[in-house]
Amino acid sequence: MGGDGVVVIISYVCQPGKADQAVREISELIATVQRVEPDCGGIELLQQTDDPSRIMLVEQWTSREAYLGPHFQQPHILAFIERAGQFLVEPPVITFWRAGGAA
Repeated sequence: MGGDGVVVIISYVCQPGKADQAVREISELIATVQRVEPDCGGIELLQQTDDPSRIMLVEQWTSREAYLGPHFQQPHILAFIERAGQFLVEPPVITFWRAGGAA
């Protein structure tokens, strides 16, 4: 990942008994994002082994601005945010990272 690229870490907490639904919904969202958003360089979904209700996404984006701007205006993101209350405890925690040694 070069240039202004950024790694976005997103942490979700699922409602009790809703982890499978959350993984399904998030996986569908990932497929759409990777298909239609050119600023996204890949997304990995991780589920905590000791607590499957905790889900983390590791996303590669061209820039923080691309993630916070155009990405959040996409119809598939807005629709996901509307549905998320059905299976998530709270809004996700979103943090931005860079590769070690990057200026």
